[in-house]
Amino acid sequence: MLEFTEYTKFLIALIAIVNPIGIIPIYISLTAQYDSAQKALIARLVVISATLILLIAAFFGEIILQFFGISINSFRVGGGILLLLMAISMLNDTHKNLQQNKTMVEQSGESIAIVPLAMPLLAGPGAISTVIINAYKGNGIEHYLLISLDIFILGLLLWIILKLVPWIARHMSTVGIHISTRISGLILAAIAVEFIANGLKGLFPVLI
Repeated sequence: MLEFTEYTKFLIALIAIVNPIGIIPIYISLTAQYDSAQKALIARLVVISATLILLIAAFFGEIILQFFGISINSFRVGGGILLLLMAISMLNDTHKNLQQNKTMVEQSGESIAIVPLAMPLLAGPGAISTVIINAYKGNGIEHYLLISLDIFILGLLLWIILKLVPWIARHMSTVGIHISTRISGLILAAIAVEFIANGLKGLFPVLI
């Protein structure tokens, strides 16, 4: 078990990396075509999925990556490519592409709550690697309970923020949502490039 201040630092770092506030415009844009009940379901799935992903990373993250022979840098590149494709879709033709994305999600039985909102936007390579590194700094049941507590606190904060999103969305016009979508697409593209660049630097140190 580490000193208590180490767990506080871990929580602060995790909140900064996950950046729950930053997902608000992207969440509004990606859920613009859904009704209130679907948005509520998506919000719950986002919180549950992100929390579970980080908990799994804390207990089994390094083992899973080693088992599949995947490095965290490869995960960064893959996640970055996924985000970049979504960003391009948001920038090109807002309504048409988002409707197509929704149709594809429904047909495949998947949910945008899990991909890309929960992962890799929230529980992305940065958050997962941070959890894995801090989890393996110590040992013992107390250590893992405190790591888990920090992750649950993050999940609670994310839930509170997403509960406020419908109020924010109701006060935005259709034009405002479309503008937000394009701005979010640009931000998402920048995040994707950062993911890919950092992953490539890790895979090919000569690029540094």
